[in-house]
Amino acid sequence: MMPIGDFLPELLKGTLITLQVAAGGSIVALSAAFPAALARLYGPPPIRWLVTAYIEIFRGTSALVQLFWLFFVLPTFGITLEPMTVGILALGLNVGAYGAEVVRGALVAVPRAQWEACTALNISRAQALRRIVLPQALAAMIPPWGNLFIELLKATALVSLITLSDLSFKAQQINQNTLRTTEVFGTVLLIYLGISLLITWSMRSLESRACGRWLKRPGR
Repeated sequence: MMPIGDFLPELLKGTLITLQVAAGGSIVALSAAFPAALARLYGPPPIRWLVTAYIEIFRGTSALVQLFWLFFVLPTFGITLEPMTVGILALGLNVGAYGAEVVRGALVAVPRAQWEACTALNISRAQALRRIVLPQALAAMIPPWGNLFIELLKATALVSLITLSDLSFKAQQINQNTLRTTEVFGTVLLIYLGISLLITWSMRSLESRACGRWLKRPGR
């Protein structure tokens, strides 16, 4: 019988792929969510329509279908992407669509009196957004973003369907070879849980710092 230590290195290799997809997807999600939210709130009508279409399409369709579409359908149009790129883009854009609504909701939740005060002080919209509104909204949007990052981490299991040897793929391979289902998937469960707890701790730390900086701002 194969000891756990014999297949743990393979699981760690899969974990590295999972972390790469999760980290890349998180960057794509953040890069898509903030501009999309700002454009939906303050952009001209054509931009708002495009952003709304992006959000509704990616929220309203399956992440698995989006993954397959980028991997299997785009090549028919002459666009071929590497599996890692597809995984990062599909999951990142999917989570970014949800994240855009998180950002938009946090910005809208800032009391209107803040905007009115900025107008009375002759502060431009861009300055008000950057210095007054966004810092307040940031503290409110961090906890939901923590949930989204964890959801993204769990969704990385889908990339095994486009030939990426992530943690889930490695676990299935090892289980087929050893038939040690409890040990293999028990180890995988602990790895996913450990990464999720690290994300939770990081986001709570970031939330505390964001709240502390806002409360310590001059004039508060």
